[in-house]
Amino acid sequence: MKAIITVLGNDKVGIIAKTCSYLASNNINILDISQTIVQDYFNMLMIVDIQNSKLKFENLTEALTGLGNEIGVVIKIQHEDIFNSMHRV
Repeated sequence: MKAIITVLGNDKVGIIAKTCSYLASNNINILDISQTIVQDYFNMLMIVDIQNSKLKFENLTEALTGLGNEIGVVIKIQHEDIFNSMHRV
């Protein structure tokens, strides 16, 4: 099962490292990743495979929100099918 994770906030050291370390520690595989910095704003989009994670999706959502609060960014996750439905032209 795939999901889309977005990370947005002011750029600072450690955003990618802390986010990716958390995902790895929960057996979530990053399939694709893109990040940009525009002026001082950091934006990252990841496609991840959550199939082997032992966390329920709701718990993962809460944990990523908490991680974002801890490092000063906003982290959101959506199931891939919901993301695709919302972004269809």
